This record gives sequence, C-alpha cells and structure tokens, in this order.
Amino acid sequence: MTSETSDATQLVHIGRQAVYDRAGEVFGYELLFRGSADATEASKRSMHATSNVIVNAFTEFGLDQLVGTKLCFINLTRDFLTGDLPLPFPPGMAVLEVLEDVEIDDEVVAGITALADQGYQIALDDFVWGLGHELLLDLVQYVKIDVKSTPAPVIATTLFQVRRHPRIKLVAERVENDQLLDLAHKFGFELFQGHAMGRPQTMSAVSLSPSRVRRLELFGALTAPDIEFNQVVQIVTTDPALSYRVLQATNSAATGLPRKVSSVRDAIMLLGTDRIRQWVALMLVSDIAEATDEQLSSMMSRAKLCQTVAERLGVATDAAFTVGLLAGVAELIAVPMDELVSKLPVTPEIVDALVDGKGRLGEVLSMVRAYEDTDMAALHSGPVTSSELARAYLQAVGWSVKTLDGVSSGRAARRLPPPSALKKQA
Repeated sequence: MTSETSDATQLVHIGRQAVYDRAGEVFGYELLFRGSADATEASKRSMHATSNVIVNAFTEFGLDQLVGTKLCFINLTRDFLTGDLPLPFPPGMAVLEVLEDVEIDDEVVAGITALADQGYQIALDDFVWGLGHELLLDLVQYVKIDVKSTPAPVIATTLFQVRRHPRIKLVAERVENDQLLDLAHKFGFELFQGHAMGRPQTMSAVSLSPSRVRRLELFGALTAPDIEFNQVVQIVTTDPALSYRVLQATNSAATGLPRKVSSVRDAIMLLGTDRIRQWVALMLVSDIAEATDEQLSSMMSRAKLCQTVAERLGVATDAAFTVGLLAGVAELIAVPMDELVSKLPVTPEIVDALVDGKGRLGEVLSMVRAYEDTDMAALHSGPVTSSELARAYLQAVGWSVKTLDGVSSGRAARRLPPPSALKKQA
C-alpha cells in the first residue's frame, strides 16, 4: 500500500473498483489493497492490508475523493469482525465485507451481530451456500456471488435460498465478459462488479510519514487507566504527520461537525479519545515508515516559531501552531495549499492565513516565512524585530530538538539548521 518517495514522505496506493446497478450507473466502490502504483490486484488480504486500506482511505485520500457520494465497500478480516481491532469510523461510512475465508463461529457471529446492532451495513463476499456464512443472512444487506467460478445451477439454488431474505441486495461479482453480464441480468442480480463494466483503478497520493515511536507513545497514553487529555494533545502536536492525520480523520469520520476547528486540540475534543485510540491502533498495524529527524525538526520549529510570534502579537497560539504545521505539511507533500485545507475541518481564519496570507494568523505566518527567507526588508517593517525573531527561532529549534530527541533517543545529535534551510528542508 506504500512505496518510498523520500525519507519523510511516501506514496500510498489504494485500489477502487466500481459496483454498478442494472442501468449501468455506478452504485458504489469497493476499496482494495494495492502494494504499488502499477499493481492490478491485491498482493495480500490480511489484517495488515485491511488496516492500510482504512487508514489511507480516511486519513490520506479522504472518502470524498475516493467515492464521492457513492457507497463504499471495505473488506474486513476476522480481527475487525470480532472486535480485536477497532473500526475507527461510525456506521454509515462504509459497507463491511465479510471475506469468504473467515471461519464463521460463535465469536464471529457475535461480533457481526454487534456491528449490525450499531447500524453498520454488512456484505458477504464470494458467498457459497453451505460453508457457514448463511448463518449471517439475517444480519446482512448485500450478498456477493462469483458468477465466473460458480456453475449456473449452483447460482440458481443459492439465489433461491438468499431471496428468502428480501432486504438483501444480490451482487454479481467477477462479471468478466458480456456473456456473464447477460447471465447475471437473467438471474435477476441487482448489482454488478467485474471487468465487463470496469476494471479496478489504482489511485496514489503522497503521504507524510508519521513516527512509529510517537504512535506507540500516543497509544500508551490513550490506553492508560486515567487518560490525561493534555498529554494526548501534547503527543499529537509534536508529530506533524499525526497532527495532519487527526485533522483528516476528524474531517472524514465525523460528518456533520457542529463547528470548524482551530487547532489539533479542538480536533481531538471533537473526535474523542476513544476514536483517536482506534485510529492510532490501525496506524500501528499498518506500520507506516518514520519520517526523518531533519524534516520533522524543520516542520516543528516552524510551527513553534509561529506559536511564539503569535503569543507576542496577542494572536491565538494554538491556531498559529496549526497554521505553521500545515504550511510545512503542504510544502513537504507538494500539495497546493487550497487543496490541502479543503480536506480539513479548519476555521476560515486558518484557511485565509494559509491560502491568502490574510488576517492576524496570516501576518504571523508571513513574518516567520520572512525570517526563514532572510527577507530583511519585510522584517524591518514588521511588529517583531529581527533580533526578537532570532531569539524566538532559537527557542523553537531548541524545543523541537528536545521534543524529537524524546522520540528518537539514541540517534546522533542533530545540528542546528540555519533559518534559510527551514523552507528548503520542508
């Protein structure tokens, strides 16, 4: 699901195959694991693959980009169905597909019953009557049948049994040619998936790489008997990738937000520590590579410098930290700023600062960028002197180095980068 682009970023990939209705219109999309941009099929169907699909669909691409307003189907392994691994998104976001190789025992039935009671829609993938999955028919909304590998008489018998549950929609999958499409129509399937209508597409995006150690630390804090909210906020805000993913997860998995957020703290409060814990657990399973210390240090220094300057100007410091952080994220993953903020539930003040440099937050960011670029003319005309900025910069780098040393203890000591290197490194 990932491939390297640099030490601090990576390419993430996800497969998407459309599901069509009888009129040939797209009904929804199944999201599939892809190990590379040129992969045409999943290299694995495992807990790791499912975790990668969920994490990247919600926190890297965003469901809006992947499926728009259409229905989303995601394959789940036993670990998710029994509750051993969490589903970090609420009901209504995706249809949960039970893979055909999941052994249906009491634990799985209990887990799927609980998911159905919560309001999740369930689909049975590659359904074959008599293997035990028929025990779930009272709980599911979709049944998918492989029309390529299943003899026509067996399809007919299976459909007769499934249609005793009238709420179930029948999906013909592996419809690889026109003959199979005609057959599926004659059998009365409601939905169709296969090469006869459209092949899977592989989509790719540049992703910022979160620190594995930071995720472990955060997961530990979230599973402590007495969760310290301020500690959770501190851990998240000291990893740019975690911060970005929390904002993305808030945007993707908490639809109908009562308000926009102005900081990572706001996002954590809206999403809730339970949901944050679930996302972090999946990030650990998906095992995304760490960013380099140099890249993280530069981004953290910029965010902290924005926060320090904001404090001296009487501007909201949490919002200023977020502005500095997102400015670094956008440059690092080479995404236009307006595109980046369109995916995040941030306040109009943050959007104006990042996209147009407007407002008090825009003033803060402009001053920090002027210092990074050694733009003396801009600094002379600003409300904070260059000497004050120099002291603030040194404090920001010192804080960044100290913070990241806690994550990467035992590594070689970092050298202090010159101000002009911050932007270049990002």
